Amino acid sequence: MSELYVRLNYLFDKYCNGIATVDERDELFEIIHSSASDPELAALIQNAWDTLGEHDPLFSREKSDAILNNILTDRTSQTTPISINNRHKTLPLRKLGIAASLVFLVGFGVYIFLSQKITLPPSKKNIARNHPKHDALPGGNKAILTLANGTTITLDSAQNGLLAQQGTIKINKTRNGQLVYKADGTADAKPVINTITTPRGGQYQLILPDGSKVCLNSASSVTFPTFFTGKTRDVTITGEAYFEVAKNRNMPFVVKSNQITIEVLGTHFNVMAYNDEPEMKTTLLEGSVKINNGTESGFLKPGQQAVLNKDGKIKVLSDIDVDEVTAWKDGIFQFNGIGIDAIMRQAARWYDVDISYQGKIPRREFSGRISRNVKASELLNMLSYAGVKFKIENMHITVLQ
Repeated sequence: MSELYVRLNYLFDKYCNGIATVDERDELFEIIHSSASDPELAALIQNAWDTLGEHDPLFSREKSDAILNNILTDRTSQTTPISINNRHKTLPLRKLGIAASLVFLVGFGVYIFLSQKITLPPSKKNIARNHPKHDALPGGNKAILTLANGTTITLDSAQNGLLAQQGTIKINKTRNGQLVYKADGTADAKPVINTITTPRGGQYQLILPDGSKVCLNSASSVTFPTFFTGKTRDVTITGEAYFEVAKNRNMPFVVKSNQITIEVLGTHFNVMAYNDEPEMKTTLLEGSVKINNGTESGFLKPGQQAVLNKDGKIKVLSDIDVDEVTAWKDGIFQFNGIGIDAIMRQAARWYDVDISYQGKIPRREFSGRISRNVKASELLNMLSYAGVKFKIENMHITVLQ
């Protein structure tokens, strides 16, 4: 057994268990880099990986083969952690050399994160200690509540428990980062209007007075009454929000955003309406929604998406990957054949950074999954393995040619 083979087993084991040092990780990547032009070394790496799968119960032969095959197949596989598509020619990852190999390692770590349902992010203390000089931390539960009288409450620094009371409505912040509105007795004769706003790098969850749940993404807002009266339950959003609406056949739930009105009785759906995005998208997961843009209307079925372009025209798409659409609320970046500019818009909102391009925007499309708990450099490193280079400096990401 060669010394290199033993070393590969050691490095694989430490990397896949998340305990490799920076030097050990770089050593492993350098070996893989060399394998791009050395078939014997590539075979050695394959054997070392297979051996790891035989001896570690986390990596059964079946799971190990599936993970490796996912990485080495072309970009049409939906479980491939990352792939790259030039608009003029599609390249299978098997031909990407080092990019495929490095992505395999990064993607494998992402796979373990997802399959094991790990939800505990690294502490901010540890992240800061391990950061490069120029980087950006991931976002978190940050938002500002604006009451009807203009009073603002910074939710991320506010203590848990009762924050305010408006008439008979009590506003509580829970331990798990939710804001809950609850009536304490008979509701007042007239509701007042509140707004929750998330900054770039923020997200928050809200339980409305009727029990409906709202998850706000970064740079978003929802405006709502302290309790619902009349024939409809009306709220207004900017940015992106995911709704789980409490059923009430006698009082439809209405979401207003830009040029669209969405009417539901009780359902799960996602609305993405950022001003810097080329289209507004409403995606239905469960139930039924009615979409109206003032001139035309229609109903969506589960798995469908209504797309409104800047000209106000609506088109309905079917067989949408709803997991991709709502991955953000589950703490995941998920891409399926989108350009680097679309990915960078998401990164700008989540990491609170500015984006610029040196030269033309790279004409490539990416598919992949990675935790939103990672720092910006981890996301950029994953993308850079597929040939796009970046620079982070003073909360500014530059995409290089």
